[in-house]
Amino acid sequence: MKKDKIIYWISTGFIFLFEGVMPALTSQTELAKEGIAHLGYRPYFGVMLVIFKVLGALALILPQVPAKVKEWAYAGFGFVFISAFVGHVSVDGLNGMALFPLVVFAIMIVSYIYYHKLRNKN
Repeated sequence: MKKDKIIYWISTGFIFLFEGVMPALTSQTELAKEGIAHLGYRPYFGVMLVIFKVLGALALILPQVPAKVKEWAYAGFGFVFISAFVGHVSVDGLNGMALFPLVVFAIMIVSYIYYHKLRNKN
């Protein structure tokens, strides 16, 4: 049980930091704006994406959030990671930048699996 909690909190903490905290702090930098534009998206899409990422990250990390909301947050992040992979491959081809969303997706899957392991033990 203790190992499961450690794995859950490390993977969920990673998602929280990379998908909640970092976008909130860096979304208005020139690099972030150029990245959104490079993929062919309008600026408002970046703002919307950051808002949903921060809300989703909070939903995953806060224990008071109902299980159904957490499920939607996991699903939303899944769509984001797959879409980011497809967008990067479509624009720049298969490279490291395109593979990074799949790495984060894999970490999120670990979080999801251990979330359910811990939930089913209670």
